Amino acid sequence: MFQLFHLTQGQGSSLQKQLREQIATAILNGNIPLDKPLPSSRKLAQQLEIARNTVVLSYEHLLDDGYLIARERRGYFVNPDILEGQVKALSYPTNIEKKLPNWEQRFKIRPTTQSNIIKAQDWQTYDYPFIYGQFDAKIFPSVNWRECCRDAASDAAVSDWAADSLDHDDPRLIEQIRTRLLPRRGVWASPEQILVTVGSQQSLFMLVQLLLDKNSLLGIEDPGYVDVRNIAQLHKCPTKTLSIDEGGLIINDQLKGCDLIYTTPSHQCPTTVTMPLQRRYELLDQACEHDFLIIEDDYESETNFDTQPNPALKSLDHNDRVIYIGSLSKTLAPGLRLGYVVASEQLIEEARALRRLMIRHPAANNQRAAAFFLERGYHDALIMNIARNYQSRWRTMDEALTKYLPGSHDVPTFGGSCYWVRGPEGLDSQHLQEEAKQESILIEPGHIHFYDSRHMENYFRLGFSSISTDKIEPGIKKLAGIIKSMN
Repeated sequence: MFQLFHLTQGQGSSLQKQLREQIATAILNGNIPLDKPLPSSRKLAQQLEIARNTVVLSYEHLLDDGYLIARERRGYFVNPDILEGQVKALSYPTNIEKKLPNWEQRFKIRPTTQSNIIKAQDWQTYDYPFIYGQFDAKIFPSVNWRECCRDAASDAAVSDWAADSLDHDDPRLIEQIRTRLLPRRGVWASPEQILVTVGSQQSLFMLVQLLLDKNSLLGIEDPGYVDVRNIAQLHKCPTKTLSIDEGGLIINDQLKGCDLIYTTPSHQCPTTVTMPLQRRYELLDQACEHDFLIIEDDYESETNFDTQPNPALKSLDHNDRVIYIGSLSKTLAPGLRLGYVVASEQLIEEARALRRLMIRHPAANNQRAAAFFLERGYHDALIMNIARNYQSRWRTMDEALTKYLPGSHDVPTFGGSCYWVRGPEGLDSQHLQEEAKQESILIEPGHIHFYDSRHMENYFRLGFSSISTDKIEPGIKKLAGIIKSMN
């Protein structure tokens, strides 16, 4: 029985927790006989070379949880009740011919065939992780977030959010979005105009489902956000690529014929350019003149270093043409998956009904924890801390790129957390990515953001949200050396 348990110091969980979980797993898997006692605490502690008290506390926890029963003078035994209701595995005749389904013929859509952004899951092990969209654990306010999660699990809070809310969101979170997040971008909305989503990704998916079909035309920036194009393709909606320049989306006759336009005016994805105020007014005028709607993805609105940033497109809209998408991914944490849509009450009503069929609503405990985090001013403090750190990295990366890869970039005026870099003609950024990995450097090839990527292989993106300032200059220097060796 001793061979069932293997404990490791410094694994992120205590030895007691590891032992408790391993004993519980062994019980549920039927690896511990019902008629034999578990080893005494002294004997098991000696075998595992851990403190006896660790074993005693583990046994007591398992006793309280119903995994074990205590028999006087005989020790701890597996509680047979814990195994009741489990289905026993049945033997299956091996001589029967299997008739497996032909999955290739069954699928009506194939999302796996699409080109998608791929990020290294082990990015934290790299010396120079110029990866976009991740967070810096050193900046993340773990203590404050833990406090909010703990309070969201209090008896009063649980009784408030644990019931089935059907399609409703946490009113405290809605109020914080309405009064704290949106006013920073000049947007004012009623609670009925706000819907919480599982990140901006779900927002986009629902909006495409609601507003487009095979007879509609979606305008997307080129280069632009890949997932919007992929979502449209899944719904068999035709797309039209729209050119951009140093001011973002170009406002001219190319917008004609579109039913819906997806744009990133504050921090164009992926080029990072910002749309001037006058052009924003022109876009709104075109929307009315040619009768189309606009999805404004304000995905990096909180990470700006401009003392007088342009207001959100939504704040300038007086004709209900703009659907605003926001998220907490770039500030709080991408893994939290909390976003929101701001639009007309009529659209939000339909989106709420659609969301109910998908997931009902995002996890209510996460909504309440996020509400506390915003309510107590922790998010405002985090934004200031992020801005301070990112601005230092933003400046250092500009200096390093100017020194080692001159003429390769334009400085993002709005801020954000990445640089869009143009490598030498003939550079294959996918090949560069593989070569850079060998030197513990992570970059993101840019070809995937172009509708026709055949002639745009030399672009790549460098994020600085998850790399410390002191690592940027040596990382860029090494990357420049790799590029030079490839040409």
